[in-house]
Amino acid sequence: MKKFAIAIHGGAESVKPSELDKEKEEKYREGLAAALKAGYEVLEKGGTALDAVEAAVMSMEENPAFNAGRGSSLTQRGEVEFDSAIMDGKTLRAGAVGAIRYVKHPISLAKVILQKCDHALLVGSGAEEFALRQKLELMDPEYFVTPEKDKAWRDKQQKGLKKKHEMVGSMADTVGAVALDMDGNLAAATSTGGLTDKMKGRVGDSPVIGGGTFANNEVCAVSCTGEGEVIMRGVLAHEVYAMLKYGRESLQAAAEKAVHLHDDLLQGDKGLIAMDTEGNAAFAFNTGFMKRGFWQAEGEPFVALWEDEKENPAAPAKKKKKTAKAKK
Repeated sequence: MKKFAIAIHGGAESVKPSELDKEKEEKYREGLAAALKAGYEVLEKGGTALDAVEAAVMSMEENPAFNAGRGSSLTQRGEVEFDSAIMDGKTLRAGAVGAIRYVKHPISLAKVILQKCDHALLVGSGAEEFALRQKLELMDPEYFVTPEKDKAWRDKQQKGLKKKHEMVGSMADTVGAVALDMDGNLAAATSTGGLTDKMKGRVGDSPVIGGGTFANNEVCAVSCTGEGEVIMRGVLAHEVYAMLKYGRESLQAAAEKAVHLHDDLLQGDKGLIAMDTEGNAAFAFNTGFMKRGFWQAEGEPFVALWEDEKENPAAPAKKKKKTAKAKK
């Protein structure tokens, strides 16, 4: 059977188990399982990695438990603005959008840009007009606003917390996926609603190719999550690629080193998922909590939230040392 695999994330946050109620935790796990299934089914039927990561991310964009699409964080004006990107490891073509509204699935707009536009990145009203021309589904602003995110925004307004880079709780999440298809092609996709109370027009790392999203068939595919300004300045997604290609690091080591790159200068929540050309996956984060999942051909789906959950089945199996038997 040909190899194929998908890994996803639903955001990395600095949250303790005591701060997350069981109902919300279960919604995260259910949402991750549904997104994994959406992407895996594409691959299982022989579909492309590009279509698989889009399907997985679309599932999370529709799920109000995640900060992407419906359920996104609100800007200072109480509005939603999305960032998203997708990259094809075979062609190195990419599509990305920044600070857009109304588009139900930002990741699908990013994919259409990859496929049908001469440009790689469109922002604001220009991207929205392109979505209209491509007949993508648009929604009224009210569709995207959930009671939870509305409350978080109102709480912040009341507290007067409008200092630069300041965030509230779990409102810096991002969703993403990386995949390997049966033809050996890699792809990566990332989508986010950004920070609570961000300035109008603020764009994070997600649509920055090499920052929050990157894929190259020769090496790996990467999708990042966390504080966008920090990830962008560290060029984290490309850093994983560079450590693998030039530093000869293992996949997990490259992911972990990228997350801790310049910790003294790049302080903040950081996390990423990466997949290599064999369908192995790595998860790395500095928060103790990252919503994540993995499913490989002929394997079982794996979903986790906390750092201390069972050993990552996505990593290459460790070879056991042979021990010599004592002679009687």
